[in-house]
Amino acid sequence: MLHQLQFLFESLDFTAMGNALLRVLAIFLCLTVHEASHGLAAYVLGDPTAKAQHRLSLNPLRHIDWFGLLMMFTVGFGWAKAVPVNPRYFRKPKQGMAVTALAGPVSNLLLAAAAVGISRLIYQYAPYTGLWNALFEFFLLTLAPLSIGLGLFNLIPIPPLDGSKVVAVFLPDDAYAMLMRYERYGFLVLLALSYFGVMSGMMSDAIIGVFSLLYNLFY
Repeated sequence: MLHQLQFLFESLDFTAMGNALLRVLAIFLCLTVHEASHGLAAYVLGDPTAKAQHRLSLNPLRHIDWFGLLMMFTVGFGWAKAVPVNPRYFRKPKQGMAVTALAGPVSNLLLAAAAVGISRLIYQYAPYTGLWNALFEFFLLTLAPLSIGLGLFNLIPIPPLDGSKVVAVFLPDDAYAMLMRYERYGFLVLLALSYFGVMSGMMSDAIIGVFSLLYNLFY
């Protein structure tokens, strides 16, 4: 029995397990910053709803939708718990919703920039050890690309993604109302696009482009 347990222990790929855990950590961080930024933007614009429901927190458990997280790992996109926003608190509801929606993707791009910047500091000043190398790879090769991907994906103008609310500010009121009416079907459209790989090439090129821009900025 002891021999079998030893064989099982030796057969485990701890490197792969560690990389998987770091990827989950990065996803939690990206989603938490994204959703908290929505709530913070709404609060600054006068809507206290998210704050009252403790959605300005950086505690990932307040933001993670476990089924949405599972979908992210299985079909390539997922979601967190939607931050409650009441546009009636905004002086200009459409513009307020657009700014609130845009805050999420912008926060992800800023997080990616910070991650690349931290990796540069580690590269330049930290001693070359296993721990520092793992942190360097986490910030540069895991957190930054994931955060860029989440930010760019949410800028796609298909409801219920943030990009649809940004585009909506330029639409007439009747077109805006129609867009919101069909918001519930947007998930099916996204699922179909993901299944047929329609957006994968464009998204990959966009992520690489933004990552290269940030890399050249810091390196």
